[in-house]
Amino acid sequence: MVDVGMRFKLQQDIFGKRLPPERIRDLLVFELPRESSTLDAVLESFERTALPPCKNEASPRFLGFGDTGDDPAALAGGLLALFTQQNLINQSFDSPSATFVEIAVLRWLRDLLGYDNPPVADIRTVWDVGGVITHGGTTSNAAAMMLAREHKEPETMHGGVRNPGQFGVIVPRGIGHYSVKSSLTWIGVGDQAIEVDTRTFRYDLVELERAVRRHRGQIMAVIAYAGDSRTQTVEHLRRVHDVVRAIDPRIWLHVDACWGLVAAFSDQLRHLIDGISEFDSVTVDPHKVMAVPYSLSALLVREPSSLRAVSSYSDLIMQEDYAFGQVTPFIGTKGWLSLKLWMMMLSRGRAGLAALAEHRVNKARRFAALLDEHPRLLRLHEPDLAAVAFVYVPSDIRPEPPLPEQHIARINEVNQGIHERMLAEGTWYLHQFSLPDDHGRLRAGATLYPLRFMANNPRTTEAHMAQVIDYVTKLGGELEGDIR
Repeated sequence: MVDVGMRFKLQQDIFGKRLPPERIRDLLVFELPRESSTLDAVLESFERTALPPCKNEASPRFLGFGDTGDDPAALAGGLLALFTQQNLINQSFDSPSATFVEIAVLRWLRDLLGYDNPPVADIRTVWDVGGVITHGGTTSNAAAMMLAREHKEPETMHGGVRNPGQFGVIVPRGIGHYSVKSSLTWIGVGDQAIEVDTRTFRYDLVELERAVRRHRGQIMAVIAYAGDSRTQTVEHLRRVHDVVRAIDPRIWLHVDACWGLVAAFSDQLRHLIDGISEFDSVTVDPHKVMAVPYSLSALLVREPSSLRAVSSYSDLIMQEDYAFGQVTPFIGTKGWLSLKLWMMMLSRGRAGLAALAEHRVNKARRFAALLDEHPRLLRLHEPDLAAVAFVYVPSDIRPEPPLPEQHIARINEVNQGIHERMLAEGTWYLHQFSLPDDHGRLRAGATLYPLRFMANNPRTTEAHMAQVIDYVTKLGGELEGDIR
């Protein structure tokens, strides 16, 4: 099984076989066989049918999303977590040592972000730790919104929502992650998102101040992004903190640092997240930035005792001091997710984590430089972390802002066509999404559909970067003639 996995991850191609969804459906969705099969036969069937269409994020041509999940120590931790079968809902009999491995990992993450940790001897309950491990950033953000709700109106978790209008949440317009808005509906306060305009993919601080004053008394939280989910631009966290606290110090301040965690590893990058330790809670996603296989996220809180506000109890399994099941909303049974990260961080150490972060940021900057040298490719932002969003500009359009609407529409059509062809062929992968032109590179306020390069893949070299630029240019040249 390990050999099968290694062969898969080390292949050069993103897909072993590219098939339309209906073909894959017809191949894999069938009635349960009546007779038993040997494990060898099941493995053979898996390799022949289910594995070839799987995407391989470790391919050096996969350049468009998160991490590749190929750190050897993290992979070993994932395997050992499967074999040991620990359940972090309870400590005394379900996870005697795993609980304390998880506590260690949470303390390491808190330390990287600048949160204070109590002495080890003072950790007597899960409410002394200051964080929880979850399956993903969406769950972590949802738990943060529960904390914000309880901070705004204590005991809402038990008494129910009586006045939804007091649970507004301020988010940046056009760049926020869907999980925050979804969380508001999941926790019963309704769609109370208040969008504030941005400049250069950060809050327009004048507009932020106006919004906080206009909705004073109706806001439970303000969300800031240390690396938004599109360009990975890092918010000016200290400025946001100071603006909000000066108006209403009771508002819960939350940072989504699912991408920005990487800046905490390096002294060269740490200035990007200055002020993060002043926020009430932070979400981080090691499976996005630490080569840890899916899935692994964490919610960290400035005041460890604040997690009591969303705790739950059961004398069936988890009413004991070190049972993490008391402080993980939406999660009961939970495998030993943190073992992957524990082994990765131990094997890398602080120096190794710093090298990982700096290598990725330098790679993103090199790709940005290659774009700037190209006559048909236009970079849409300054790369803070590992993402670079750009567009192909047809040869008959001069990218001198402000472009008319018909030119914007044509640029979008060509770039969406490039992405469609890329997906169909399956040789390269870059991400695509809608993005406001916050820097006014083509026309301020326009909605663009760029391609995005990500520098998280350790197997990607400068040669691969040059090759994908040639590939995008080739597709763009073919498509612009068809669309003209």
